[in-house]
Amino acid sequence: MLLELRAENYAVIDHAIAVFGPGLNLLTGETGAGKSILVDALALLMGSKSSSDVVRHGADKAVVACVFETTLGAEATLEANGIDSEGSEIILRREIFENGKGRVYVNNQQATVGVLRQLAPELALVHAQSETLGSFDSAQQRGLLDRFANLSTERVASTYAYWREIRARLEDLERDEQDRLRMVDLWSFQRGEINAVNPQLNEDEALMIERRVLANAEKLYAASMSAYDLLYDGSNSSEATLRAALKQIEELVRYDPKFQEASQQLASTLATVEDVGATVRDYAEGIQASPERLAEIEDRLAALDKLKRKYGSTLAEVIAYGEDVAQKLAEVENRDEIIKSLRADMDSAGSAYRQAAEFVHIERTVAAKKLEKLAESQINDLAMKARFAVAVTVNEDAASWTPDGWDTIECRIATNAGEPLKPLDEIASGGEMSRVLLALKVSVEEGAAKSKKKTQIPRTLVFDEIDIGIGGRAAEAVGQKLKALSKAQQVLCVTHLPQIAAFADQHFLIAKQEKQGRTRTSVRLLDDTERTEEVARMLSGATLTDTSLRHAEQMLRQSR
Repeated sequence: MLLELRAENYAVIDHAIAVFGPGLNLLTGETGAGKSILVDALALLMGSKSSSDVVRHGADKAVVACVFETTLGAEATLEANGIDSEGSEIILRREIFENGKGRVYVNNQQATVGVLRQLAPELALVHAQSETLGSFDSAQQRGLLDRFANLSTERVASTYAYWREIRARLEDLERDEQDRLRMVDLWSFQRGEINAVNPQLNEDEALMIERRVLANAEKLYAASMSAYDLLYDGSNSSEATLRAALKQIEELVRYDPKFQEASQQLASTLATVEDVGATVRDYAEGIQASPERLAEIEDRLAALDKLKRKYGSTLAEVIAYGEDVAQKLAEVENRDEIIKSLRADMDSAGSAYRQAAEFVHIERTVAAKKLEKLAESQINDLAMKARFAVAVTVNEDAASWTPDGWDTIECRIATNAGEPLKPLDEIASGGEMSRVLLALKVSVEEGAAKSKKKTQIPRTLVFDEIDIGIGGRAAEAVGQKLKALSKAQQVLCVTHLPQIAAFADQHFLIAKQEKQGRTRTSVRLLDDTERTEEVARMLSGATLTDTSLRHAEQMLRQSR
């Protein structure tokens, strides 16, 4: 759900904030007040193309921002793009400068317009008057049909992923076979060089420690024996001094028990000194200055360093490289057997995919017939006389396989009698497009609501001036359908008609004012009294009358 939308120095908007709620959010106002500007601002945040023309005159940049409730899909998109999440919300911001350049931020972290476009399907579908239903592509239409049928494509997706993995391995083996054969000598040499040294994990670190000890054997022996002498063996050793002090403390304990703890502490210290002394003595006795071993270590480290210069910065990388080369050689040596096995696996995986895709196709075909009848009825309730169909076309060619199956879904419509059915993006007006999309959404939600399995799509739907060319009962039908749709998904709608405005859960007034010689657009949530007055204005014009107010009150009561 869209929680908040902000715009600063955007077109005629100086600074505006709209806080939206669940259900049906309607935006009204005088013609030219800037209602569609807010829809365009949201479209920018969904990744639409920007222009320096949107920067308010006299400002350096325009800023639009919004806050959505996040979804699992949105979280996955953020993770895939290396963007940290912000709990239950996702914050989008876009800046457009007067020179045409811009910046994008997601959760206050710099991102790209491409990330916004990836997030858009999870957050909002914006249908602005400036757009066509071309953005309502086959994938969107397939998603609606699958939702209507409560159809899961998980089995198709899993079989597709397995088939594609096998195909990629097979193609890799068959690709550039001559180059691969030319590489055999190099791989053989590399494997032999690494195997000859036979590096062990972290071996170089242990050898460097041993080298330091051997290279400084005399210093280490002298330091160890000196420490032993001071701690234990010398005439003025710490051990002798502590033992004498302990004897005196024990004498004190005989007369005053309060020195008992001190005596125990001193005894413990004495034991520690004796242990440390024994340790350094044993260490000194174990030191052997062996020039032969030192030379052996130097040679070994040089061999390991040579491998690291060629095959990786660490021995772990060198070992991994050697294993990779060995695997490549094994594939070349056993290529025919591996290819034969992979082809068999791919045939089996392809059969599993075809079975799953065919099942989904049958389910979609049945659902399409039901959806087109329901949608056609809904469309014709909205002051249109149209024929509507949902075409499910199969493409069994493996090149056209997808995780969602092999079907292409296309909604088709004829808005005038005698005309053939055509794709949605070829119908005439933006108003018709909006109404068709609304009818489709309502039909899908009705179908989903009747199912025992509810698969809610957590997305905000935005309609800009859906009421063009309609009035009377048709307008009331549009309002009812928007209200029905808003029970399952948040809906934002710009409207000029009071019959639609009366159904709002939240009603926002977009007003344009002139102040200090500049035009400014403001956004304000109306209370009940203001809402009645705004519906009355929409009924009668600028001058409110008692009749229009009573009519507005009646419309609002009926809508509830």
